[in-house]
Amino acid sequence: MGIKSFLASRKNQNKITTHMPLKVSDYMSTKLITFKTDDKIETVIDSLIKYRISGGPVVNSKHELIGIISEGDCIKQLSDSRYHNLPMTNNTVEACMIKNVETIDGNMNIFDAANKFLESKRRRFPIVENGKLVGQISQKDILKAALALKGHDWK
Repeated sequence: MGIKSFLASRKNQNKITTHMPLKVSDYMSTKLITFKTDDKIETVIDSLIKYRISGGPVVNSKHELIGIISEGDCIKQLSDSRYHNLPMTNNTVEACMIKNVETIDGNMNIFDAANKFLESKRRRFPIVENGKLVGQISQKDILKAALALKGHDWK
């Protein structure tokens, strides 16, 4: 027969547990500006400026992720064209996009995702489920998560 500590049981009774969102899916953007492979670079540039974004996912007709196009990709296309004083002959997203896209799991802990951003030097990671693009997490989303969690845990 063991002795039960009054303080230990009281401490456990006073423990308040609250669900704090810690997963990437809790902070990812789901309303994304996406692009198609046959979109013209000028159209992409217009969208990047209009929506104040630095890039976006490229999807096919089944909403499967097939690439990423960024400001840098567009600038490179424009620069190459101007440098060689040639018209942009192949100025579609397909010609400029990054095809080997690293994704992130929506169930990943937000702090692990922050480390992934630091290691990779990327601005955004798409989230894919069952082959379909479901969202995107950006460095700004990580900062928003950190501020939200500050109110719960940080002193």
